Order: sequence, then C-alpha cells, then structure tokens
Amino acid sequence: MTTITRLDVRDIRFPTSRDLDGSDAMNAAPDYSATYVILDTDSDGGHQGHGLTFTIGRGNEVCVAAVRSLASRIVGLDLETITADMGRFWRDLTGGDSQLRWLGPEKGVIHLACAAIVNAVWDLWAKREGKPVWKLLADMTPEELVRCLDFRFVSDALTPGEVLSILRRNAAGKPDREAHVRDAGYPGYTTSAGWLGYSENKMRYLAREALESGWEHFKQKVGGDLEEDRRRAQILREEIGWQRSLMMDANQMWDVDEAVANMRSLAEFAPLWIEEPTSPDDILGHAEIRERLAPLTGVATGEHCHNRVMFKQLLQAGAIDYCQLDAARLGGLNEVIVVLLLAAKYGVPVCPHGGGVGLCEYTQHISLFDYIAVSGSLEGRLLEYVDHLHEHFVDPVRIERGRYRVPESPGYSITMHADSLERYRFPDGDAWQQ
Repeated sequence: MTTITRLDVRDIRFPTSRDLDGSDAMNAAPDYSATYVILDTDSDGGHQGHGLTFTIGRGNEVCVAAVRSLASRIVGLDLETITADMGRFWRDLTGGDSQLRWLGPEKGVIHLACAAIVNAVWDLWAKREGKPVWKLLADMTPEELVRCLDFRFVSDALTPGEVLSILRRNAAGKPDREAHVRDAGYPGYTTSAGWLGYSENKMRYLAREALESGWEHFKQKVGGDLEEDRRRAQILREEIGWQRSLMMDANQMWDVDEAVANMRSLAEFAPLWIEEPTSPDDILGHAEIRERLAPLTGVATGEHCHNRVMFKQLLQAGAIDYCQLDAARLGGLNEVIVVLLLAAKYGVPVCPHGGGVGLCEYTQHISLFDYIAVSGSLEGRLLEYVDHLHEHFVDPVRIERGRYRVPESPGYSITMHADSLERYRFPDGDAWQQ
C-alpha cells in the first residue's frame, strides 16, 4: 500500500505584470501564480504527487488556506483505496465536509483548492504506474473510467450507460489515433502575440516570429476600445494573412447587445470565434449572442465555468460552438472527464483554456485523451499555447511547428523545479525581494 503521509502547499507567484504578459481587457496586469500542492507518501520509490491551481496574484493566499482546510480529508489515505473508486473519492473531497462545501458549493476558491489536490492524486497515480496521465486514461477500460466519475447533477444529460457507449464505440480506433498523434502532434494555437498590453510593434514582431515557428492559428485579445481592436486585428491579418485562423477573446467585457454589435464590426476580419463575450455565468446570454452572430463567428467559453453543471446547461442551451474547460477551475481531472464526455455527446469540440502557470502542461494530457478515447476526432479542436513560464517545469510542453508533441514522462507534467519553487515563493522568495 502507498499511504499519503503529508500534504505541503505553497504560494508561488511570478511577476508577469512587469512586462504585461497575460494582459487583457479585464485583467490588465496579472501576476501568474500557483497554489502548489505536494503529496508525500511512504512509497519505497519515493513517489510524490504534484498539483496546482492557477490564479493571477493577490488572493492566491486564500486558495492556499483552502487547500490547508482540506488536507485532513486526504492525509492518511492509501492511494490504492482512492484509485479503486476515484468517483467516490472525488465526491467525498468536494462534498464530504458539508461545512467546507458551503463555501462553494463546487465552485470558487474551495473548488480551485480541490482541483490542486485532485490533480496531485492523478499525478501520483500516473507516476506509480509509470505512465503519463493521458496514457493512464487511454489504457483504461470503459468500466474503469466510469468508476472515476461522479454523475450527480448531470445524470439528466449524461448517464453511465451513455458514457460506456461513447467509450466502447471509440475503443477499436484508439491504437491508430495514438499512433497518429505521436507522429503528427496535436494542433495548437498561440496567444503569445495578441496580449492587449503589448504595443502594436511588439505584436507585429511576435506575429512574424510565430509564423517563422510554424504557427497557423492565432488569438487576439479584444474588449478595450473598439477602434483599437479593429486596428490590431488589421495588423494581425496583414502579418498572418487570410488563410490562417484568427480567434478573438473579450474576457467577459461586454453586455449581450454590446458583444453582438462589436463582433459585427469585427466580423470583417473573419474571426473563428469570440471567446468569453460576456459574463461567464450568463448561459442564456451566450446562447443569444451565438444565435445573433451566426454565421459570422462562433462562440467559445469555459475557462471561468465553475463546474460540470454549468457546462451541462451551456450544452443543453446550444450556447457554445467551442468548449473551453479549464483544468484547474473545474474540480480536477475527474470533473474534466465528465465535461469531455458531455461535449462529445452534444457534438461540441473541446479546446481547453491554456496559458497561465502549468495549464498548457495539464491540457495536453486532456486533449490527447479526448482525441484518442472520447471524441475520436480532431475536427474543430485546437489546443491553446502561451509561451510563458514553461522553463520552471521538469517536463514542460514541447512544441514543433505549431503542434504539441506527446509527453512521455510519467505523471501530469506539472512538477516544478525545486529552485523555481524556492525563488518564486511569495512573499519571501528572491524574485519578490527586488
């Protein structure tokens, strides 16, 4: 048996606001941060589970405190007991303590804290099995995967029987799809040239650099001044041409009518989608925007959707063309898998939210599993990439000609270098003494 003997949580922050990396209309100067969890065990192999949840600076200490409040629910458990019924473990962690659940329920800071712990468990499990997380999942039988899931509150839209049918239908083609993606990589898009705080000259330079690196899909931040958005879109089209994809992201800045009006103005630049055009909680607002903008552009959202219930309703309402789940805002990988399956049932491609700290490392596993075992398709699917902070990870993402290469190391690719954890520890790490 492998017993979890200790949970360590750290407040890790990177001063990205100094160069306006990650800047958009809603988040002008983020400091990309991580609530970072390490699970120690009594394993002879010295296995540790690493997990994190992403924030953008102030408030990260609140998430750290939430993790500490949950630690007693996992320390002392045997990994084998957890993995024998991962669905039950997930329900117990997210809702077994009704007083802690009250802080959500299943949303907000307490859910972010759960994500860091849950993902650390998956990292530990995959390391013990000697597999990357995507491979651990892809090798499971449909019955084993179903045992990892909690269908509470979504069973009206997705049943265990339907999940078994989806997974069994795609089982025969898994080896061929795995071989294909190992050879060709997984298609990505870059946001690195489109941050709102970058000058137009910097945007041009970064777009040209991305083209030279083989990128075919680009995203632009919008939601500030409309004429400036139009000017920046024109610059990007001048640089990348019209044969490549351009997406736009408003980061929740507009009301419904404003979103429709602004995107009708920006439609001449042929955006593939408008991301987060309004409040992330406004399911019917997204549905109305989608209806009124069709066929000019698609609607994408999900990085701020709290849980599987919100995604269920977005899909039931026909509110989105692209599902952009976040690996650390949902309650960890168990809930992510439920959303993948919901999206597969409703025929909506999943394009996970990337960037931040470690999100690209996480989402490569999610998208690979989705393609190999759940959707069986790459149609409409792109995986976001942002060129920040990967050097701090032991097993960072690898990009070649705009495509993710398949990770091979055991785990969830989220383990950070010890010296990075020390240097960027807030507030007393060396990076914060300048």
